[in-house]
Amino acid sequence: MKKTPILLTLLALLGLMLAACGSATPSDTAVPNESTTTDGDSGIVNTSAQSSVPTQDVDVTDEIVTTQTYIDLYNRLNNSVVNIQVVGEGSSLNLDLLPFEIDPDSEDPDQEDPDLELPDDFHQELETIPVQSQGSGFVYDKEGHIITNNHVVANATRITVIFSDDSEAEAEIVGTDPGSDLAVIKVDVDPDRLQPVTIGDSDSLQVGQLVAAIGNPFGLSGSMTTGVISGLGRTLPGGATSPSGVAFNIPDIIQTDTAINPGNSGGPLLNLSGEVIGVNTAIQVNGATTFGTTPSFGGISYVVPSNILTQVVPQLIENGEITYPWLGISGTTLTDDLAQAMDLPVEQNGVLIYEVIEDGPAAEAGLQGSEEQTTIDGFTALVGGDVITKMNDEVINNFDDLLTYIVRQTSVGQTVTLEIIRDGETQTVEVTLLARP
Repeated sequence: MKKTPILLTLLALLGLMLAACGSATPSDTAVPNESTTTDGDSGIVNTSAQSSVPTQDVDVTDEIVTTQTYIDLYNRLNNSVVNIQVVGEGSSLNLDLLPFEIDPDSEDPDQEDPDLELPDDFHQELETIPVQSQGSGFVYDKEGHIITNNHVVANATRITVIFSDDSEAEAEIVGTDPGSDLAVIKVDVDPDRLQPVTIGDSDSLQVGQLVAAIGNPFGLSGSMTTGVISGLGRTLPGGATSPSGVAFNIPDIIQTDTAINPGNSGGPLLNLSGEVIGVNTAIQVNGATTFGTTPSFGGISYVVPSNILTQVVPQLIENGEITYPWLGISGTTLTDDLAQAMDLPVEQNGVLIYEVIEDGPAAEAGLQGSEEQTTIDGFTALVGGDVITKMNDEVINNFDDLLTYIVRQTSVGQTVTLEIIRDGETQTVEVTLLARP
């Protein structure tokens, strides 16, 4: 039985969405102060060599997992992981431009004249100041390409890559993709200094599988944490938005309890074979997904899967950017209550179209959005639009299925066949996908 949503939110189906974990601290030192130093149990499974009878569930790589397994993993991969130091542009309020005076030594909490207002264009008078941040990355090839998160290097004016031996190299941006929160930067160094990683298959992951992360939390270079895959098939808002301002989602996000903290962003999540199966991107803090500088790890981390990486990175290296196919709708998963309100069987699955974006592919194909309203549990819900049940014979059970199929299985300019339910009748519609605006 599908649960009825308390709040029906509009989701834009246009490709990927960005998200990201804390990119780094703005401090210019790699040593955290006492208030940010963290320690303690991250909730991982203890698979140390002291366990005399390891269970079969622990044996995820057909080998006995011991402390030495993790030690060997770290020794093999640490040289492939880099610390990324970024100087970017930020804004600062210039108190000299205020139309009233503020005395920092005054005890009067209400110093400004309430009759004075900021000018309409005051936001244009903010000073631009340098901002320091940091993140992680890993070597992709011998040509010097390094993978990280887009939010780590966004707005960068200078990027410095620090290798595990403390040697440094200046880097330039090759390409960025806010839609997947991935970026490629490049260093010009002797290829002998570069130890590329092996990219694994994220589609083969299982919940409960042991994993590890190497990165630079709080500037502590070469730190390793361990945990398990705690969820699969999540979605995460990306840094790209639709024409209406709704964030595109990144599909197939990996959830892990591996400790990820500010500074880990852009670093690799590894399986015990030493393959990169994702890029550490975001953490959950007090019920909210947080990107940029954040509080410390709260037990849930989000990782962009490696199979999106293998789709995006080659295009970024070749073209500096990536285009995504776009259907041009907003909608939601069809719940039992929505189906019942539309006189459909309660077991009917699919995606209910809320809105068809003007001049988009769906609009050109004649798909219809929801124009009727009903009340469910006291909340207003849109009903009456087309319900997408299949795309190219792929069954669509929910909105994530539709998003994942478009991002992973289709291309710009491709014509797809949709099976829809309209006014209780099943029919097919052909739609030619365009590039996401």
